[in-house]
Parts: sequence; structure tokens; C-alpha cells
Amino acid sequence: MEAKVEKSKRKLREGTVVSDKMQKTVVVAVETLVPHPVYGRTMRRTKRYKAHDEENECRTGDRVRIEETRPLSKEKRWRVVEILHKAEN
Repeated sequence: MEAKVEKSKRKLREGTVVSDKMQKTVVVAVETLVPHPVYGRTMRRTKRYKAHDEENECRTGDRVRIEETRPLSKEKRWRVVEILHKAEN
């Protein structure tokens, strides 16, 4: 009998930690490439998300994967799933 693997419906994003000044919270900048609506040239768009970091292990410059979650505070709706690459300090 095969075990049914259910895919999560939560959104995932990859980004860079730009601030770790808060307790248990990091600010993650996620870059996306979108075409210009008229000219078609690719533009770089950056969006910042506040993400929950329970162990305070993320540092500025780390590359992380974040996942959508229930609201944890007024602006915090994401949590850090894993650290993909540690920054060299």
C-alpha cells in the first residue's frame, strides 16, 4: 500500500535576510524578475517580508527559504523554513 504524499498549499519564497535586529523576527528581501508592461524589458522587483525565526539563528546576508503561515503579529505572516546559505562574516 502506497503512502499518499500531500503537497503543501503554502507559498514558498527564497530571499536574503536584510535585517535581524528584532527578537525572533527577520526581514527577508525577495527579488523577482518581471517584464515591463509596455517595453517588455525584464525589471527587478524587490519585496520585503517579515518572517518568524524561532531560534534567532538567521543573520544579515543569509539566503533563506520562507513559508506562508497564519498571522503571527500585525505584519508577520511568514516563517523561516531553512537557511540555504550562511553569510560570510
